[in-house]
Amino acid sequence: MTETPKGPLQGCRVVELAHIMAGPVCGLMLADMGAEVVKVEKLTGDDTRRMLPPDIAGESAAFMMMNRNKRGIALDLKHPDGKAALLRLLDKADVVIENYRQGTMEKLGLGYAALKARNPGLIYCEISGFGRSGPYAERGGFDLIAQGMSGLMSITGEGPGRPPVKVGAPVTDITAGILAAMGVSAAYARKLQTGEGQKVDTSLFEAGIVHTYWQSAIAFATGVSPGAMGSAHPLNAPYQAFKTADGWVNIGAANQKNWERLLDILDHAELRNDPRFLTNDKRMANRAALEAELNTVFETRTTDDWLAILEQGGFPAGPVLSVGEMHQDPQALARAMIVETDHPLAGPVKSLGLPVKFSATPGGVVRPAPLLGQHSRAILAELGYTETDIERMVADGVAIAAEAPALS
Repeated sequence: MTETPKGPLQGCRVVELAHIMAGPVCGLMLADMGAEVVKVEKLTGDDTRRMLPPDIAGESAAFMMMNRNKRGIALDLKHPDGKAALLRLLDKADVVIENYRQGTMEKLGLGYAALKARNPGLIYCEISGFGRSGPYAERGGFDLIAQGMSGLMSITGEGPGRPPVKVGAPVTDITAGILAAMGVSAAYARKLQTGEGQKVDTSLFEAGIVHTYWQSAIAFATGVSPGAMGSAHPLNAPYQAFKTADGWVNIGAANQKNWERLLDILDHAELRNDPRFLTNDKRMANRAALEAELNTVFETRTTDDWLAILEQGGFPAGPVLSVGEMHQDPQALARAMIVETDHPLAGPVKSLGLPVKFSATPGGVVRPAPLLGQHSRAILAELGYTETDIERMVADGVAIAAEAPALS
């Protein structure tokens, strides 16, 4: 496929010099919103290509998830001709995304100052472990480390006395990519007004910190850092998962009105006048007793039974789905969060869709992840290289140019 989503960022040209996850998340968000994203890989490819298993027909499922909607070129950036080709690409770009360690781009002669001198309108997006300033700027970053240092692992898990637990998803990687895409979009809006580019800098550390809004509010107000509470909420009760006869159900009684409505639906009005549960602050202070009372009730029926009863009463509740069950959920399907593209080797491949919908300029996923060097020839030709030039670069090992087999 050569189609590009006609989203709100159509016309924005992005060069992705990023690998693994945080940078590629930024690239896929921009691509899904209509930007033309060219992923520049080293000759051995993004390391995610080697994250096997799982694979589909030998192609990394992880790579295909993170890099759909992008075109791909593979260049040796340490070779003068490879670097020259990249500079041609960057001279025409609106945005470049990189997530290398501090100083790597400068050593290649591709730092912000050098590229800004060539292309004053370039938006230079850096995603790192801890940001490009401060005492930790030189440190490398991983999601696990960022989750621990941001406070996330202290508030995730079953509760006091239990080992620290990270969020199951690489939430700082993903959030850093989303924050970067937000920053790039804001910088691009300014560029459209002024013609000027700028540097956009975010990190996994900051991406973890922003998930502590509620817990930070508590710590600022009380001087005490809240800990892990399982599925419970630090400010409202009952707002957590309860055991049913065959599974779990999430209950969202996030205010007094919903608490009283829940008691009516459960037919346990006697709890309304229980002094331990009269107000939210009392329910929070007696959360263990409240949980025990409600578990006794919820264990009498199945999850599906309770969901039917609660939905009929207009009460906010939901099941605890597996990832596979979520993929089949009718709301996820209706919101186009499960999409499919035709990969030249793997065939039909499912992916996650764009989580933001636009009424006038809808984005979407229309292109599978590229093979290593799949679009090298086309991109180099667009940059003014002749067919002879391109074949020489391939023969000299400056570029990889893979031909995608035709789908039957």
